[in-house]
Amino acid sequence: MSFVASVDFSSALTDLDRSLTSIEAVVDPESKRAEIADLEQQVAAPDLWDDQDNAQRVTSRLSQLQAELDRIGGLRSRLEDIQVMVELGNEESDAEVLADAETELHSLQTDISAMEVRTLLSGEYDDRDALVTVRAEAGGVDASDFAERLMRMYLRWAERHGYPTEVYDTSFAEEAGIKSATFAVKAPYAYGTLSVEQGTHRLVRISPFDNQGRRQTSFAGVDVLPVTEETDHIDVPEGDIRVDVFRSSGPGGQSVNTTDSAVRITHLPTGIVVSCQNEKSQLQNKAAALRVLQSRLLEKARKDKEAEMNALKSDGNSWGSQMRSYVLHPYQMVKDLRTSYETGNPDAVFDGDIDGFIDAGIRWRKQEETADA
Repeated sequence: MSFVASVDFSSALTDLDRSLTSIEAVVDPESKRAEIADLEQQVAAPDLWDDQDNAQRVTSRLSQLQAELDRIGGLRSRLEDIQVMVELGNEESDAEVLADAETELHSLQTDISAMEVRTLLSGEYDDRDALVTVRAEAGGVDASDFAERLMRMYLRWAERHGYPTEVYDTSFAEEAGIKSATFAVKAPYAYGTLSVEQGTHRLVRISPFDNQGRRQTSFAGVDVLPVTEETDHIDVPEGDIRVDVFRSSGPGGQSVNTTDSAVRITHLPTGIVVSCQNEKSQLQNKAAALRVLQSRLLEKARKDKEAEMNALKSDGNSWGSQMRSYVLHPYQMVKDLRTSYETGNPDAVFDGDIDGFIDAGIRWRKQEETADA
């Protein structure tokens, strides 16, 4: 039985080795091992959990670093295994072994490419959890329905990757869908990864809410913020906020809580308003709402600083505005307007298959940053 490979193993393996070596140079495994050793000493301390916030930070960072090293080591091990498989297959003219080697090669190419994208996330807050807000914009009930579909898309994306999520607040629209929703994606580099999703999303379809079956264009906005940490020092004096409590409600105004446990916080100096009704107690909802407020104040400070820098420029870069179109009629296509990445399967996209868009967005952003430097 003969086997004709569709790839040049020697060239492909050399390219992968070069890519992986470049990734290892960026990740710097030796410095990661040194940090792990230090964190392991902290974890072994008997008084670690006297400060629960610090203990969670230390254990989370340790887990993150170990997972990253394991991932790098796993890629290197798989590359070496393929090299052995190819040598064995060639020596023994074993078509089955060579076929398995080619299959594993394609899989490894995909995984190394994904890891390359991770190395492009070098922003100040890129390694944080993400706080995502989806809101309906122009388009009436279609926009509300679209916003809900986008929310589900991101929650499904997180589920596909095994990332925990927590919905803090959902404001339901009267007829269908949502006015807005805020949720957290809890994973290393969630902010850096999802931040390229920020902007205005556009949907074109035959409206299911139009009796005459006309085509409707609607819009939804996505904001992505980094979750704040203790070290961020976002000072929110009690005198700067107004706290209102109200009764949680679900779709159509149906009560889901018989007590006034939901909390709305207004930051008086900026006018920023956040609310949380996910938890059962008022105290928990206030704590969650304060975390959201701190994230938004952190982002406001970042944007104010960015605006000062942009005032010195004249390029008017606005990549974060309208960024993706979802067309369901008269043809089926989802296309990113910044990267030109597209797919003809909107159903898969709405079911959370958005890694291709995210990877293309991260690479595109890095190119833009390099060009502006």
